[in-house]
Amino acid sequence: MAFSSSLAFSFPSPPSGTFLSRPARRIRTGTAGRFQACSSPPPPPDVVLTRERGKNAKLIAALEKHNIQSLELPLIKHVDGPDTVRLPDVLRNDKFDWIIITSPEAATVFLKGWKTAGSPKVRVAVVGAGTARVFDEVSQLDHQSLEVAFSPSKAMGKVLASELPRGSESTCKVLYPASAKASREIQEGLSDRGFYVTRLNTYTTVPVEDVEPLTLKLAISAPVVAVASPSALKAWLKLIPKVNNWDNSIACIGETTGSAAKKLGLKSVYYPTTPGLEGWVESILEALRVHKQLKEAPKC
Repeated sequence: MAFSSSLAFSFPSPPSGTFLSRPARRIRTGTAGRFQACSSPPPPPDVVLTRERGKNAKLIAALEKHNIQSLELPLIKHVDGPDTVRLPDVLRNDKFDWIIITSPEAATVFLKGWKTAGSPKVRVAVVGAGTARVFDEVSQLDHQSLEVAFSPSKAMGKVLASELPRGSESTCKVLYPASAKASREIQEGLSDRGFYVTRLNTYTTVPVEDVEPLTLKLAISAPVVAVASPSALKAWLKLIPKVNNWDNSIACIGETTGSAAKKLGLKSVYYPTTPGLEGWVESILEALRVHKQLKEAPKC
């Protein structure tokens, strides 16, 4: 487990969502983000979950096993990128040695374009077990057309760029459908190794801006905010007004997001050495343990 901790940062705030209390009791918001019939005010959450609505279920279930209260508060949403409509034509008209997919969202967008193109034969390299799982069903149904053939030793883009196998051909062509906000790290790393890389910006992220006041108040009270991308971090900083003496923690899905958090000035940052759900849960638990210790420590 890698983490850095400090005790001072004035923090920003999130958007409206679903409050999940302990397993025996769930409090949900309506479409307008207002809490529905509840005999008493909801208890403060332990952790704020910031992925898009519908993408937090596995994390919620894992946290509930530890009796952790969650506030589901989407900070970003995915929209089409400038190259979304080009993807099917590129797949129909060209052949690639590898398709590089680095996130579950990139996988979902790619599969739509791939099916529109007539499901041509492709060989896919993925970053992370979560990304690989998006391909499980289609690869089992049609394993001759889509093969998930490589993942790096560590679930990071720069590691994939250094480890992706080359054939004996003089030219090895790679298609990289990515977020418009993704860095050039992968394409530059592959280009340096002699790969010919075609990048398509097939999706992008935009911040969620509507925040229901009660949800915002609850989010600020949470000791931990869980984030899965630098975009979510930026949305958190943009959407939440700075609060005096807010010194709580950020728990990141992996090192890339953790490093981005530090660069953005956040001080109490936790993340696993290996990205993924299990490590993310451990990072959240570690952040909560430290928060509890500090809260219970005798005051000088």
